[in-house]
Amino acid sequence: MNHDIPDDLAGYLVELDEFIDREIKPLEEQDDNIRFFDHRREDSRTDWDRDGLPNREWEALLSEARRRADEAGHYRYPLSAEMGGRDGTNLGMAVIREHLATRGLGLHNDLQNEHSIVGNNVGLLLMLEYGSEEQKAEWVPHLLAGTRGFAFGITEPDHGSDATHMETNAVRDGDGWVLNGEKTWNSGIHRAHSDLVLARTSGEPGDGHGITAFLTPMDADGLKIEEYLWTFNMPTDHGRVSLTGVHVPHGAILGEEGRGLQIAQHFFNENRIRQAASSLGAAQYCINESVEYAGERRPFGKPLSINQGIQFPLVELQTECEMLRALVQKTAWQMDAYGAFSVSDRISMCNYRANRLCCEAADRAMQVHGGLGYSRHRPFEHIYRHHRRYRITEGAEEIQMRRIAGYMFGFMKQQAPKGVDGD
Repeated sequence: MNHDIPDDLAGYLVELDEFIDREIKPLEEQDDNIRFFDHRREDSRTDWDRDGLPNREWEALLSEARRRADEAGHYRYPLSAEMGGRDGTNLGMAVIREHLATRGLGLHNDLQNEHSIVGNNVGLLLMLEYGSEEQKAEWVPHLLAGTRGFAFGITEPDHGSDATHMETNAVRDGDGWVLNGEKTWNSGIHRAHSDLVLARTSGEPGDGHGITAFLTPMDADGLKIEEYLWTFNMPTDHGRVSLTGVHVPHGAILGEEGRGLQIAQHFFNENRIRQAASSLGAAQYCINESVEYAGERRPFGKPLSINQGIQFPLVELQTECEMLRALVQKTAWQMDAYGAFSVSDRISMCNYRANRLCCEAADRAMQVHGGLGYSRHRPFEHIYRHHRRYRITEGAEEIQMRRIAGYMFGFMKQQAPKGVDGD
């Protein structure tokens, strides 16, 4: 078995590095843009007088980086060639996202708000997969250009990880639907054109079927952003919204009526493997920086690196990185070969373990660097605070483990691979 990264993908990593050094690093350093990445980062990024939302200058800088990446042909990597992409694969995205995160904190790939010069483009991918022809005609040009996007209204205040018991409901009303309920942790809601609201349209609480996804305009009567939830890792773009008698046309349904959870699961599987790869890359960055610092720091006249108390914890972390890297890349390859739903258990394995590993590596990096590691002059506290959320969002690690156990003990069944009929 050949576990080497394919030559074309390895070559593309070099191309990305050259683009970053030529275009993105100079942009990061001009006009004191470095304030968004050095010890001033949280304060510079946050508009404290506007509910803690991202600072407009910060978001403008991210937009310019994405524009340059798109112009250079990198941002649309996962998309087809006819859409300006490179027919990117899940394996390619996993390798790229790990590589970019391993470079450390920077404008090329800042995961606090899922920014990257190689776009995840989840909303666009879902629109291409599930959108009607009318929806595609309306949305795809905007999604490609970055002039319009939608948030995800899945989580509810009283039903966090359990989407099947959601209380938001939609009932028929003439040629449309009326939505009532509440959603929380709607990321990016402050600049979204619409919220993809999942609401129960049939069935009973706990049923996986009977939940429908509605593209709900943010300016719809009865839809209100109640608050932005301040977090461990500011700025915040996580809104709580209420829906009171919100009317949408039947054409607002994305995908099939009653099959909204399938859309959410599709989003979760593709996003989780990429996010796992990013957490793995951030963990590797923390290890690399710690090894280098331990060789340079000389307390009591000797380098830290000679101490087994320094060596062994980093050895364990590096070993886990190597094992996890093999699993992430194998799982991503299997997603390409057999379909995203055929390896759901391994996607959950990659996701929960990578997120935990990143937190452990960031914590160890702080310890190795001592007082400097605890300061904001090194990015470890930022990495820890950001990646700590991934042990909760998109399915808490306990939910991921429960999901794996469901497949192990026969309570759940994997989807058959592409081209193979299931039972």
